[in-house]
Amino acid sequence: MRKQKLVVVGNGMAGMRAVEELLKLAPDLYDIIVFGAEPHPNYNRILLSPVLAGEMTIQDIILNPLQWYADNQIGLYTGKTVTKIDRAARRVIASDGTDEEYDRLLLATGSTPFILPIPGRDLPGVISYRDIRDTDEMIATAASHRHAVVIGGGLLGLEAANGLKLRGMDVTVVHLMPWLMERQLDKTAADMLKTSLEARGLKFLLEKQTEALIRGESGRVCALRFKDGLEIPADLVVMAAGIRPNTALAESARLYCNRGIVVNDTMQTYDPRIYAVGECVAHRGIAYGLVAPLFEQARSVPTTWRTSASRATRAR
Repeated sequence: MRKQKLVVVGNGMAGMRAVEELLKLAPDLYDIIVFGAEPHPNYNRILLSPVLAGEMTIQDIILNPLQWYADNQIGLYTGKTVTKIDRAARRVIASDGTDEEYDRLLLATGSTPFILPIPGRDLPGVISYRDIRDTDEMIATAASHRHAVVIGGGLLGLEAANGLKLRGMDVTVVHLMPWLMERQLDKTAADMLKTSLEARGLKFLLEKQTEALIRGESGRVCALRFKDGLEIPADLVVMAAGIRPNTALAESARLYCNRGIVVNDTMQTYDPRIYAVGECVAHRGIAYGLVAPLFEQARSVPTTWRTSASRATRAR
């Protein structure tokens, strides 16, 4: 009797936590295949800020090294983006043609950064702050350029700004709202935070709406222009203005999505063979962007997998 086959699309923190929980409960129940779009094993995305600040290295934030996958007999495809789910044939297909059949499919496609829809957003030097590649580009740019602008005064934007300042750049944080971290702080607390960060050398422009990013003679971004006409220099622009659930793959497979891939309490989608966890998910109308609820999601699915797979195996 062959094992059931579990394919995981997404090699991030939520998907791999679900696999870890499954291995604790039933390590021999599934043959497991993992697709990761990045060329790295699973790492702690939350710790990218200390890497940017020079306090840690990439190796320090790896959660599951390549040997862990080998030790647990998990097939890992790195640098491969799944672009199609054939639900009838129960098969996933990557952009390079790599394909795998599945009995159970777990979607852990995470989120995508929100990029302001403004002229110049595609210029070299304009990036998000989401993964190791973004972090490496910021570190490299800080070594050869001076002016950085971070769009977004939330926690992620402030972490990016602090790291770039520690790397020696002249950093300005641009925020649309009247005060920083408005979802977490009232104005009094935000003013105290702003004063503290200004003492570290950071600059702030609040209630400013970006109109366009300007191309320099070198072809990369050189300045940022606001709707009021003000322009400031920018050799690097980091957009940290929020995230959106990455539902493109699920939508292309005609899975029901509404502010995320819609799941029930066991993280099952409207296709009973397909589950989803992480920032790509909408559970009871809510899409979460914090680690704690995502790890709760990851813990909820292995029991269901074990029960259903055991029944299927007995039926064979």
